[in-house]
Amino acid sequence: MPDVQDWRAAGARIDALIDAETAGRDRAEELVRVVTGLYGAGLERLLGVLHDAGALTDEVVAAVAGDDLVAGLLLVHGLHPYDTATRVAAALAGTGVELVEVTASGVCRLRVSHGHPPAGLEEIVEAAAPEVTGIEVAAKPALIPVASLFARVAEPT
Repeated sequence: MPDVQDWRAAGARIDALIDAETAGRDRAEELVRVVTGLYGAGLERLLGVLHDAGALTDEVVAAVAGDDLVAGLLLVHGLHPYDTATRVAAALAGTGVELVEVTASGVCRLRVSHGHPPAGLEEIVEAAAPEVTGIEVAAKPALIPVASLFARVAEPT
């Protein structure tokens, strides 16, 4: 079974072959579409069999969704068990950035709780949800402590 590095390298090689300026490019793209469709149908059937057998428990779904390779394959085929908002929110956990919403057009609206967005924010979101069409980041408005509003009132003149 290939390790993590092998499947990522294979994905990069597939992209390079599709992008190559070759006479067989159209045939290569068609081949990839047909093979991808076949594997997608197989994955969908596998999930159906697991569901029908009662083996697709919450724990199994979480494990499947947590595996980068399997989750990526499920995303390609529209079979990922979690919706876009759930995946983005999980990917942003601990970054100081919160998900506000994912619009109907696929724009991911985020709010930074303090400071600046972390480096690589776009890559984090794209890895979790490649279907996102755009990212909008806003700073969380700073709250003024109520006590500071009365500070001048209490000062003698």
